Amino acid sequence: MDGEYVDNSPRHHKPKPFAPVDFEVFAGGADPSRVSEAAHLAAHALVHHGREADDPAVTQRLVQLADQQGLEAVAEMWAESPARSLPGALWRLYALRAATQQNPERIAAYFKAGKEVAQVSKVVAGVAEPPGADEVQQMADTILSGAFDGEFDVALERFAAFCRVIALGQTNHADDAETSNGAHASKLTRSSHQLVKTAEDLEHAAASWRRGELD
Repeated sequence: MDGEYVDNSPRHHKPKPFAPVDFEVFAGGADPSRVSEAAHLAAHALVHHGREADDPAVTQRLVQLADQQGLEAVAEMWAESPARSLPGALWRLYALRAATQQNPERIAAYFKAGKEVAQVSKVVAGVAEPPGADEVQQMADTILSGAFDGEFDVALERFAAFCRVIALGQTNHADDAETSNGAHASKLTRSSHQLVKTAEDLEHAAASWRRGELD
C-alpha cells in the first residue's frame, strides 16, 4: 500500500493500512495471558452488547465513546490476537476502517478498478454486494462501537469481499504501473497479496461464527 507505517514508540502501534496481518506482538511488561484475556473480553462485550441494544441514544453514546475514549487502546490489545479469532477479526476491521479514513480517494480508485475487473464476480461469489469505502467505515463504526445488531458473519464476509475487490484494483493498478514505476507496482502487488490473506482470515472467522466457534 502506498501509505507507510511509522512507529517510533516501542508500545504504541498505529494501524498499517491494509496490512493488519503482519503486526508484531507489542513489547512491554504486561502479562501476555492477561492481555489476551482482556482482548477477548472487550471483543465479546462489543459484539454481544450491540446485538442486545436497540436504543438510538445508547448507540450514539457507544459510537462517541469508541471514537473519543478508547477504541485505539482496545485495538492495541486486539493486534496481539490470533488472526482467526474474534479479537483478531475486530483488529482487521479496525485497520480497514483506518485505511479508508486515511486514504479515501485512493481506496475509492482501487475499489472502482477492482469492480471493473472481470473476475470480481468469481472472487466474491456467494457474498452480498461488496461495500464501498463509505459503507466500510459506517459498518466498522457500528461494530467497533458495540452498536451492531445485524448478522455478524455476513458483515465479516462483506468486509472480506471489500478486501478482495481492493486487491483486484491494486493488481490492476500494478499492471498499469509496471513499465513506468516497477517499485510502485511491486509494492501494490505485495499489498494485494496481504489483502487476500486478510480476506481469507475474515471468511474463516465468518464460518467459525456460524458454527458458534469464533472465540
